[in-house]
Amino acid sequence: MPLFTVDPDKCNKDGICAIECPISLIYMPDKDSLPAPIENAEESCIHCGHCVAVCPHGALSLYDMAPEQCPPVNKDWHLSAERAEHFLRARRSVRRYKKEDVPRETIKELIRIASHAQSGHNSQPVNWLVVYEKEKVHELAGLVVDWMKRIVVKDPKLAEMLHMDRLITAWGLGFDVIMRDAPHLVVAYAEAGSRPGPVACHIALTYAELAAHPLGIGTCWAGFFTSAANDWKPLREALNLSGGEEVHGGLMVGVPKFQYHRMPLRNEPKVEWL
Repeated sequence: MPLFTVDPDKCNKDGICAIECPISLIYMPDKDSLPAPIENAEESCIHCGHCVAVCPHGALSLYDMAPEQCPPVNKDWHLSAERAEHFLRARRSVRRYKKEDVPRETIKELIRIASHAQSGHNSQPVNWLVVYEKEKVHELAGLVVDWMKRIVVKDPKLAEMLHMDRLITAWGLGFDVIMRDAPHLVVAYAEAGSRPGPVACHIALTYAELAAHPLGIGTCWAGFFTSAANDWKPLREALNLSGGEEVHGGLMVGVPKFQYHRMPLRNEPKVEWL
């Protein structure tokens, strides 16, 4: 099966697909010829779909991706610069949640959207784990506290810098300062040693927290959980992770208890120009 096919009735031979191909696998033999793959293009194609997406005429189809399968870009839905800034600045890390659960289908939709985040070489290395039951999330928080108690002994300077003694004390008093009583936890992980894995997971989780607000979901990064998940065997066992995976982030997920009405200020960015 060829890497791609071109509909001669739709193609106007503008060469946009060849120009846009990130790996330069498409060429135009001459101005009167249809786009064609270079020799052994199948071995190098990363299946990013740029060629399908960029063709204004829907003329090019990858062997596993036709234009008809790809939703069209709705230009009427594009955000203005002002609305984009408002959307991004209005995002808040949510640490107080209602007692109600987020429907499983809503979390699935959140992950589906986040799975479209970019990854190096289109490797798509991100794997997802959803801890849905609140009791299980609370159990994981307790294991993180156990890890902290170990760090207090093993690396007291680190523990002091991160105020772990306060967190341990708060937990003992019945306050969940690890998972914030979130009803759910969404975890992104990749194979250990995966070069694109860490960045891809971070980008995908960022997509998730941005997509969460329109879905009525609040999220917050579970930083202590992420550190413990790669260092504390009991926690890894509770997550059913072997030694072949590396956790790159977790998001607490729930319905926000409160709404925010203003966008707080931040420091002016420090920028150098070369």
